[in-house]
Amino acid sequence: MHTLLSITLLGLLLWASCIRADDTDAKQTETQEDASRETTEENPGEEEDTKEPPKKEKTTEIEEEKDVMVLHINNFARALSENQYLLVEFYAPWCGHCQQLEPLYAEAAGKLKKEEEAAAAMRLAKVDATVEMELAEEFDIGGFPTLKLFVNGDRKQPVDYTGKRTANGIIQWMKRRAGPGAPVLDSADSAAQFIDSHNITVVGFFDNLESEAAKVFKELALEITETEFAVSASPEVFLKYEVKANSVVLFKKFDDGRADFSLSEEGKLDKTNLTTFIKDNSLELIIPFSKEMLFVVIDVTEALSNVLNYFGVSENDAPTARLINMDTGKKFRIGAGELTANSLRQLCQDVVDGTAKAYYRSEEIPEDWNKGPVKVLVGKNFESVALDPTKNVFVEFYAPWCAHCKELTPIWEQLGEKYADKDDIIIAKMDSTANEAASVAIQGFPTLKYFPAGGKEVVDYTGNRDLETLSKFLDNGGVLPEGGSDEEEHEDDEDDEDDEEGDGVVNEVCIFTATLYISPVIINLLHSPVFHFLFSLFQEADESAEVPTNETSKDEL
Repeated sequence: MHTLLSITLLGLLLWASCIRADDTDAKQTETQEDASRETTEENPGEEEDTKEPPKKEKTTEIEEEKDVMVLHINNFARALSENQYLLVEFYAPWCGHCQQLEPLYAEAAGKLKKEEEAAAAMRLAKVDATVEMELAEEFDIGGFPTLKLFVNGDRKQPVDYTGKRTANGIIQWMKRRAGPGAPVLDSADSAAQFIDSHNITVVGFFDNLESEAAKVFKELALEITETEFAVSASPEVFLKYEVKANSVVLFKKFDDGRADFSLSEEGKLDKTNLTTFIKDNSLELIIPFSKEMLFVVIDVTEALSNVLNYFGVSENDAPTARLINMDTGKKFRIGAGELTANSLRQLCQDVVDGTAKAYYRSEEIPEDWNKGPVKVLVGKNFESVALDPTKNVFVEFYAPWCAHCKELTPIWEQLGEKYADKDDIIIAKMDSTANEAASVAIQGFPTLKYFPAGGKEVVDYTGNRDLETLSKFLDNGGVLPEGGSDEEEHEDDEDDEDDEEGDGVVNEVCIFTATLYISPVIINLLHSPVFHFLFSLFQEADESAEVPTNETSKDEL
């Protein structure tokens, strides 16, 4: 009975507590509601301002932004049905490449829209794939931007865009796709007229224009829009150009005039091999070079790190321009964000007039540049260290890929340690592939230069690269000891023999040098930084890997 009474009493206490809590909560809720109501009455427009604007309802209507149709799940089908050739860009608003393409895409859309023959057939559209995820999933969008061409409303098999990402490239690609394709040359006269009217033409000779090989050829003609294609099954045309059936000929108005491509024994045409054949044979073997200015465009997003390093350009600098005087090797540039037609024209004029200020590449000064026995120089601290009038500075200008530089490294470190206690002698090094100085012209690696104190004339070191000879040179105040270079000449001869018989890369370069030695103009090129830059492009391969020797004989060369 006692236990039962205790449980009953405890239950009543809990019940009373719950009632009190409910009353308190209700009062607090009423208070909050009253306060909220009062605030709303005092500021009647505030609640309306905080509400998000209603989203625009998606309908089948098609809106345009700068002549580009804006598509979504509701109007996509209508756009396909109303446009015979519809190129659609699937993009993400945050994508940098999409942002770069946007003005070019709009320019192409505007030009196509204005052309009467294209307006009704060829249009450009875009889809925000981060919002229209259903469309992105349907067309398997895995990256941005992705461009797909829809032909005659077919959404099952869209064609991936393979053209250049420029306004003219897009227009040219669209017109090639919408055009009749490779024309048929059915007579010798029509073939001659077609071939003579273009600088480069690719003609497929087939016994059956409906064969698999002919179909592959016609598909490739739609992809390579910068080259003119044609086909022929006429024996008369075969005879005129001395070809057999099932072959491809690239006709060109330079070099040998033509290049022949044969199909496999089974009569199959490999699209990849033919593409490579066309690209390789469309370039002239020798391009005339003159003192006129030569303009080159480089896509900084491509894997061209060596090229960008040579010009002192990073991907973040784009768009920008660099101008190089091939006579002096001096480089000139336009500041970041300042590239316009007028600024480029002014730079060219200033260089021609001799008033442009050259720029020199430089890495950032390392924090520990002077901690070790060999001081590390870059373009930014070169003059303050190497040209210090109170110091005798011995500098190695090297390239990271240079084998001779690597051999010298431990000796140069020993030299630095030997003279570490000499206050008036500095042993230093500078990576000349990433740093430049106005007062120094480097023509090979390694280059050793001695900068004596007091602003005296710089001494080029030509002696043996061993610790003893280098030390005597320093002790003599920058004077080479007698007999210090005889052994070096012998070593150079041995090095040349080793290179000639060694790995294929060096052998190729040595033969190239020997072959071009007859031309004084080319000799100057070989001694220029440009040649060393070109040589660096061969250093991509792993040095530890075996490289097949060059099997081409000297007589053949």
